[in-house]
Amino acid sequence: MRTSLRIFFLGGLTSYRALFHWLTPWILIPTFVVGPIFQLLFFAYVGRAAGVGDDTFYLIGNAVELASIPCLFAMGNTIGNERYTQTLGLLLASPARRLPLFLGRALPVVVNGFAVSFLVLVLGALVLHVSIPVAAWAPLVAVLAVCAFSCTGLGLASAALALRVRETAVLSNIIMGVLIVFCGVNVAVSALPAWMQSVAQVLPLTHGIEAARELVAGASWAAVMPLVRDEALIGVVYGAIGMAMLFFFERESRRHATLELA
Repeated sequence: MRTSLRIFFLGGLTSYRALFHWLTPWILIPTFVVGPIFQLLFFAYVGRAAGVGDDTFYLIGNAVELASIPCLFAMGNTIGNERYTQTLGLLLASPARRLPLFLGRALPVVVNGFAVSFLVLVLGALVLHVSIPVAAWAPLVAVLAVCAFSCTGLGLASAALALRVRETAVLSNIIMGVLIVFCGVNVAVSALPAWMQSVAQVLPLTHGIEAARELVAGASWAAVMPLVRDEALIGVVYGAIGMAMLFFFERESRRHATLELA
């Protein structure tokens, strides 16, 4: 148990630091601060010009969705970079248990996704002069954390494909685009075609964005609890699918000697 905990916490943290090849943490600012803020401002000003929604609508939608940047790309590169540096074989040959090994790598990503989302929410509210009720901040923080968790579950599922494809950045971009279009980020889910609404219900962030908007509108935590529960459940399902895919692809790679092939 003690060894598994060390792999989970220390192994995950070490892998996260190596993921970005840190010379200094400041190199993360363009990706996790500047880019997200400009995405928010872009959609907010387009919404103003079109007269579709107010700044609060775009602030909440984009703040929650932008957790997907680390949740998708960092998780995908966690496996992909191991393969690129030719250390994946050594990692999988180790006797370390797979659950703490891979779930530990997901933990810093959840924290990173939450941090990006919360930062965009705070800075966006200041820049766009959006007033969020004081009573809504505590439950909003909980919703952002759950959304980061659920999106990381999806990221783990896409990361498993790094055992089969050359790199996952293109796939992560596609998934991020799907989340923006389907999950009610800039267009309300109720305004989408029926088939898109059905797809949105099984994607991360959809229920979290709805819960966050209701909280800002004055709803209580008890009123949004079903939405938060569904969001967390979706994250668990995607995470389980991701772990199952990792186990399957690892086993197939051993059988067919295709671990380093793409």
